[in-house]
Amino acid sequence: MSALVEARGLAVGYGAAPVLGDVDFALEAGERVGVLGPNGGGKTTLFRALLGELRPLAGELTVAGRCGTVPQTERSRLDFPVSALDVALMGTIAGRPWWRRPGRAERRTARAALGRVGLEQLAERTFGELSGGQRQRVLVARALVQEARIVLLDEPFTGLDAASAERLEALLDELASEGRGILIATHDVDQARAWDRVLCLNRRQIAFGPPAETLTREVLAATYGGAIVTLPAEDGREALALLPPHHCDHEHSA
Repeated sequence: MSALVEARGLAVGYGAAPVLGDVDFALEAGERVGVLGPNGGGKTTLFRALLGELRPLAGELTVAGRCGTVPQTERSRLDFPVSALDVALMGTIAGRPWWRRPGRAERRTARAALGRVGLEQLAERTFGELSGGQRQRVLVARALVQEARIVLLDEPFTGLDAASAERLEALLDELASEGRGILIATHDVDQARAWDRVLCLNRRQIAFGPPAETLTREVLAATYGGAIVTLPAEDGREALALLPPHHCDHEHSA
């Protein structure tokens, strides 16, 4: 395997002071890495650094390939009258002058990318009319149009039903099997257990490694700033739950 992303002692921020530091991890070709952390913990900051929008304040960051982003569709303007094909075509903007409209070659590429994610038949459908899972796959198609070797996904499974989530997960597995590196920012610890490795952040790197070894009570508590307790699940197995920090503080002061 060869590293598509490698960070060593990385610190990143929006001014002189870092908001994320002590980051040491690598993303290999064909690997799926879950990025876990609370809101404000540094997941978005890391992605912006990978996209070249933020320069490291310290350490090293090597990105060996183009990054494509798949943002949360809940943050998209769903009332804007653009088609699925239009959204996929946005992936061609970087490769042509801003004033030139996409030509036949770009449209063929965008349609092929929609076909790749199983949505060519919905190319003319308005983006806002698609289901959540379909919108996510359109955004994956846009990343494919960009010829991205590294795909960054921000909470891609939020709001998806089980069938849509399963379809998206299969697509990500397929992209990884082609040698792409996949980074998935998520809050879902159980889902992260299915990825190859996990990167836990909370203003700094808490842990990085295989899920079975990394997602311990101690790591999760440090990542999310609370305490981990065991609760009985409906199927008889144990499930982990997170107590918020203020709950823990109350207990310690009692």
